[in-house]
Amino acid sequence: MPIDKCRVCGAAFFDGPLLRYEGMPAGAQAFPDADSLEGDKGVDLEVCQCSACGLVQLNGEPVSYYRDVIRSAAVSPEMKEFRERQFRGFVERFGLQGKKVIEIGCGRGEYLSIIHQCGVRAYGVEHLKSSVEQCTAAGLAVACGFVEGGDYRLDDAPFDAFFILNFLEHLPRPTATLAGIANLLAPEAVGLVEVPNFDMVLRTKLFAEFIADHLFYFTKETLSTTLRLGGFEVLDCTEVWHDYMISAIVKKMGKGDRHLLCEAGHQPEAGRGPFRQKVPVPFSREERGPLDLSLFREQMTQLRAGIESYLRRFAAGRVAVWGASHQALALVALLGLAKKIEYVVDSAPFKQGKFTPATHVPIVSPETLDTTPVDAVIVMAASYSDEVGRILRQRFGGNLAVAILRDFGLEEV
Repeated sequence: MPIDKCRVCGAAFFDGPLLRYEGMPAGAQAFPDADSLEGDKGVDLEVCQCSACGLVQLNGEPVSYYRDVIRSAAVSPEMKEFRERQFRGFVERFGLQGKKVIEIGCGRGEYLSIIHQCGVRAYGVEHLKSSVEQCTAAGLAVACGFVEGGDYRLDDAPFDAFFILNFLEHLPRPTATLAGIANLLAPEAVGLVEVPNFDMVLRTKLFAEFIADHLFYFTKETLSTTLRLGGFEVLDCTEVWHDYMISAIVKKMGKGDRHLLCEAGHQPEAGRGPFRQKVPVPFSREERGPLDLSLFREQMTQLRAGIESYLRRFAAGRVAVWGASHQALALVALLGLAKKIEYVVDSAPFKQGKFTPATHVPIVSPETLDTTPVDAVIVMAASYSDEVGRILRQRFGGNLAVAILRDFGLEEV
């Protein structure tokens, strides 16, 4: 059954959803293979907004694998360089050399291996057993588990700092997980929290950012409220990585900071154990109105017309899409592209040989562009699009037409 109140502050949603998308992928990581294709069906997503704290969220259940971190972003050289600079700067700013830090939801160790190289004693916790085994084989100290609530324990605690990177938006009880993280930390501990940037989505009308995996769509304001409800003071909150992410630096609250009352009268689940607290929600229902996302529909109509015009320039079966990220999967569904493209290219091996969820387009490796060539590629790789465009231009020169999806439409390279 759909929920009717905010998962963070407990207040009611505004009446009716802001958006309703039909026939969407049931999960951004639920890639069917040939044997499971017949049973794969699309789902309907309803985007709602809390009438008190303003947090935008889906009203449905989380995907079955929400405790698992499955990422392919770390394979990008540009992302690796960015993370190396970012993590080293964080370690130096807070004097963490030689101290114990933990990544919550470390996946296969893509970022934890970089953290480990920054002169700290790096630990991780990950729910997916196969990923834990891969981390252990690589010499990383990773426990198998999931931070469910405020009483969570790990043998290696307390930690002096933590990282949780593009994971919080998946979790149905984020304040409970944050309270559990706080329980693992030493006094005065700091953390780096990152989520997709809904402020940027609103500015650029990126209507395809909604996917079943992401229950929450945080702005700087609503992320800050959530972090305070979870037991953390927000020191910095900035936009990073081409503005696609919000990056918050936080500090564990002391006992003297946990006395404020919640205006909505709700005791959050973060209030269990040592972090029993009530934190103010910045707005009441009377002060705030629901977001108007009607421009998202207008943007969708314009983009569909632009892509269809581009496709008409090429013969049937001679255009591919690059990118099987959640944005690209949503766009293929929302714009009705499944029967108009030949295949979807993605560099992540675990996606190759599968099909796009709900729309059932084959996902192939980049090498397929050589063995089964097309005349044009539409790049839908979000913040990685420019990097992919450069790779395609270097490999194929003028023998392949390349267009990058921007927030304003297609831009030919």
